[in-house]
Amino acid sequence: MTVPKPSFILIENLKLYVIKEAVYMKTISKEEYRNKVYGCWLGKNIGGTLGAPFEACREVHDVEYYTHNFSEGVLPNDDLDLQLSWLCAAERFGNSVNAKILAEYWVSTIVPNWAEYGVGKNNLRFGLEPPVSGGFCNAFKDSNGSWIRSELWACLMPGHPELAVRYALQDAMIDHADEGIYAEVFTTALESAAFAVTDYEELIQIGLSYIPADCGIAKAVRLAIECYHDHLTWKEARIRLLTQIPGSFGGQLRLPNPDNLPQGPWGYDAPSNIGLTVLAWYYGEGDFSKSICIAAGCGEDGDCTTATLGSVMGIILGASGIPEKWLKPIGDEIKTCSLNLQSSMLKVPKTVTELTNRTSCLMPSFMTGYFDLYSSGAEIVLNTDKELYDHPIRDWTIKPPFFTDEYPENFQTFIGENAIMKLQVSVTEGIRIHEGETRQLKLHAENISGFVGDPLWLKLKWFLPEGWSIDTGTNTALFLNQYHCGSGNASAVAQITAGPADGAITTVLLEVTAAGRPGRIYIPIQFVCEA
Repeated sequence: MTVPKPSFILIENLKLYVIKEAVYMKTISKEEYRNKVYGCWLGKNIGGTLGAPFEACREVHDVEYYTHNFSEGVLPNDDLDLQLSWLCAAERFGNSVNAKILAEYWVSTIVPNWAEYGVGKNNLRFGLEPPVSGGFCNAFKDSNGSWIRSELWACLMPGHPELAVRYALQDAMIDHADEGIYAEVFTTALESAAFAVTDYEELIQIGLSYIPADCGIAKAVRLAIECYHDHLTWKEARIRLLTQIPGSFGGQLRLPNPDNLPQGPWGYDAPSNIGLTVLAWYYGEGDFSKSICIAAGCGEDGDCTTATLGSVMGIILGASGIPEKWLKPIGDEIKTCSLNLQSSMLKVPKTVTELTNRTSCLMPSFMTGYFDLYSSGAEIVLNTDKELYDHPIRDWTIKPPFFTDEYPENFQTFIGENAIMKLQVSVTEGIRIHEGETRQLKLHAENISGFVGDPLWLKLKWFLPEGWSIDTGTNTALFLNQYHCGSGNASAVAQITAGPADGAITTVLLEVTAAGRPGRIYIPIQFVCEA
């Protein structure tokens, strides 16, 4: 449904409505929304079951239907499992859920210790928080474990990728960095936008707007599209993609490699597999069955590519638009393989219907201002057109901020925030350190007190271990302007020199206060003192 609305300027708590031009908003009913959420989760189960037999294959296959034993029903898949833990976290903490909360659920409820899952968990248990946990000593930081768990955020914030991607970023940094993060942001953005847009070419461009143009994910996506427009067959496109952007997933089991595809760097798998997902979507040309069969036939991380494509096409088509032949062999059941079912933190849904109902009930708490639970129509307001792309939400600023400005400078970044300010401290040369060595600390502050908020004088106080020093001194100040007619940001640089280690992890503590404000932020900056 599309209805006219007045454009308006929001000044603090005052809405000043000014009719300037015909502005339109798109809405969907609760029933249509639920149909799309149900389609998403059914598509996830369908794709995971179809693609699982081709996981880690480097051969191409002509797939037409399920190849597993139908008596098994739906196959369990970590792609869905992980999101059931996130669902429980979101039900408990609502829209306050963040990386630190999800990290606790990760350690308590996720069983596998393989690849990035295990490295992330090991870092968390060592005492390293996100985003450091996702990248430190993690050869799999660019792999596939994050973008396969993006659907929940899209379903909780339908038609609002600008909201959903912020949770995707918090999610991915637990056990990924760099391409692993960009991959989840990309899939989350296009999946959320799929509640408002059905054209796959536009959805892919929306997803690209939220990630750096020069990252590996973006390059793989553009290459897949280029292959299609060069009129290659999908099998030829697969070879070109996996040759120019090689991954490691399809080569890990030493299975046949008849096309002599190169082996990429170990763990560098998100770019090639996102590329294969887009390739299958383009060559499937909007047909659900054709698209997911191509995705499965491409192999590599076949369950991930096929499940993600099945879910986004399930959003577009809704459950009612998914061909019945894909539903009969697997039914409505959810099977798990990666969850600690004994954990009191989990209440795992047993069916896709239950998962859909719980997702739908949770959505209003993430969509404040876009869904009125008590109105007679109770329709959900979706973004449209340019609003679906990454765009600055503040005008009258020196440098309007985009979502892409929010990526940490590197994964060795420590973050703190309260109601009025957000700070990041990046260790540009890494957190490994020995006595006598120096590291540069880059501090970035953002004023989040409101568009027409208060300029702030920040007082920085460093608490150093005995024998450590910092070139700025332990007490300094930093001016942080508001966004309105300002930048809303401030930066500073300091050099810290290590003294004796006081443990395997040595912590430098930064206390930040704003003059005249009661709140304090404490940011522990952790250095690993290796032998």
